[in-house]
Amino acid sequence: MSSLFTRVGETAGAAGARPARREGPVPVHVEAAVASRRDRIRAATSQEIIATARRLLISQGSEAISLRAIAREMGMTAPALYRYFDSHESLIQHVVADIFTELSDYVDAAIGAADPGADGTARPTAVKLVTACQAFRGWAVGHPAEFAMIFGSPLPGVDLYRDDPLADCGLRFGTIFLRLMTELWQAQPFEVPAADQIRPSLRPQLESYRDQLRSDLPLGVLQTFLRCWVQLYGTVSLEVFGHLRFALEDSSGLFELMLTDLAAMIGLTYPLPG
Repeated sequence: MSSLFTRVGETAGAAGARPARREGPVPVHVEAAVASRRDRIRAATSQEIIATARRLLISQGSEAISLRAIAREMGMTAPALYRYFDSHESLIQHVVADIFTELSDYVDAAIGAADPGADGTARPTAVKLVTACQAFRGWAVGHPAEFAMIFGSPLPGVDLYRDDPLADCGLRFGTIFLRLMTELWQAQPFEVPAADQIRPSLRPQLESYRDQLRSDLPLGVLQTFLRCWVQLYGTVSLEVFGHLRFALEDSSGLFELMLTDLAAMIGLTYPLPG
């Protein structure tokens, strides 16, 4: 009878006979399967480390995210974590990237669910843009600790605009709004300043920004885009960080007023007409 414990690389022979050993190299597909399984385990452990760091962020604040604390939560040793992240800064970069990815997915899902259809006008894009703004606020209010980590004070050793994977994840989030602004401009051009009307201190910076984006949008559109972002981000930040509580317990109405101002800057009216 063949043994259930026949070793890999051997086959069971006749009763009493020595099992024949397979000669030659291990088949490539076997090596690939082993490597693939190892990669999956490594990826799962890396994601568990990131998830643990986020739990500590939410419960205790960003100062609590240390390799020692994460290792203790996971039943590992701190040195073992260096097999997955080569430094504390590298771990923080991946945590921030994970948060940006979640935020982008959330906003994208909200835009997809809005599904305003296509009617040959700028209205569908306007609906998507308003939805994106509302989704950003909704996520931020529901995730104050994560919002503070990626949009609050700069983190030591983390460069949001240079470090991988942060640059790609941050760019994806920003591209959501820039894409919608571009679609709106193409469907219904709104009034923007000409290049020579832009402040001299801003013009070369906007030109550099446009080069980074590999865009052909007028500088005035990019300036308007940034002004809209400042209004959106500023209003949401004041609410999330509680800096409006001196006057308002519920600042949702102020957010709606901000959307009214933002819409006027891009040739829309808010609330959007039915």
